[in-house]
Amino acid sequence: FNSPCFKNVICLVHILDDKGNKMSKAKGNVIEPGVVINKYGADALRWYFFTASPPGNVRRFSEKLVSEITRRFLLTLWNVHSFFITYANIDHFTPSSKEAPPYQSELDSWIISELNQLILDVDAALAGYNPTEAGRKIESFVDELSNWYVRRSRRRFWKSENDADKLSAYTALYQCLVTLAKLLAPLAPYLAEELYQNLVGSVFPEAPESVHLTDFPVADKSKIDQQLSEDIRLAMRVCRLGRAARSQAGIK
Repeated sequence: FNSPCFKNVICLVHILDDKGNKMSKAKGNVIEPGVVINKYGADALRWYFFTASPPGNVRRFSEKLVSEITRRFLLTLWNVHSFFITYANIDHFTPSSKEAPPYQSELDSWIISELNQLILDVDAALAGYNPTEAGRKIESFVDELSNWYVRRSRRRFWKSENDADKLSAYTALYQCLVTLAKLLAPLAPYLAEELYQNLVGSVFPEAPESVHLTDFPVADKSKIDQQLSEDIRLAMRVCRLGRAARSQAGIK
């Protein structure tokens, strides 16, 4: 770092405490990274720094914010993964390495469309050295995967018969989770590896040994349906307005 070529490009990023004061040992407001990592994991801390603000910006840090990211994003994704694993084991679902069959539901087509759009967005953000945008795009997708797709597909997983509709739901959710593991790999390496080993390594012995040895996902633009995306977002907006009106009226 003493090389002249580094002197004009390295900048110091100030980290503020939760009161907006610059952290320093002299002030005694420094937070030991090891304490936070031991409590929430390295991925939670990494994810906070990636998504809290763009690289190079002054940023505020508090353990509470790391806790919020763990609850709102990392645990949400893990719960979707656990939901899939639980019911896939009950139904003895075995994923296929072949091309997915035609999806049976508009919900499946929509989430696969959003997944391929996510691949484009994350790839573009990382190519532009913008991990903040990449991470935020992944967060939004996981939120919709959990709170829209899974919630509205639960009865498809719960029903007793293993018909084409149920297989379609399993296949779509599996594809989303495996792709997310690969998209997460540069940003949350440990969570990505755990997802990959559970979903791929345990099923396909011939697969690469680690998610970090796989190719980065490539979007299938033919599966991106902009009209369907707009229709679903309109449905989401109507639901949000309905919930707000119900809450304001005090109706359960």
